Amino acid sequence: MIRRQFIQLATLAGVSGLTAIGAVKGGETKMVTYHVKGFSCITCAVGLDTMLVRHKGIFRSKSTYPEGIVTIDFHPSLITESSIKGLISEIGFTVEG
Repeated sequence: MIRRQFIQLATLAGVSGLTAIGAVKGGETKMVTYHVKGFSCITCAVGLDTMLVRHKGIFRSKSTYPEGIVTIDFHPSLITESSIKGLISEIGFTVEG
């Protein structure tokens, strides 16, 4: 992952916290856990989380390095699991399984 892009997105992470508060109050949510390939450092995991929570419907993402596990809380009425997997791929990682 390009560090400059990560730093730019990390500055927006504070704003995403407000989205999470509203999402919890908003109704039905779902949680999924994926194994992700492509993490080469902790910055990759944190960067993935930062980029995912920027998307409508995703209100929390927690990735672990070096395990390569990402847990995502989202609103299924706003975003689908296949869309989430597509976002992860667009960011540059591979969802296993």
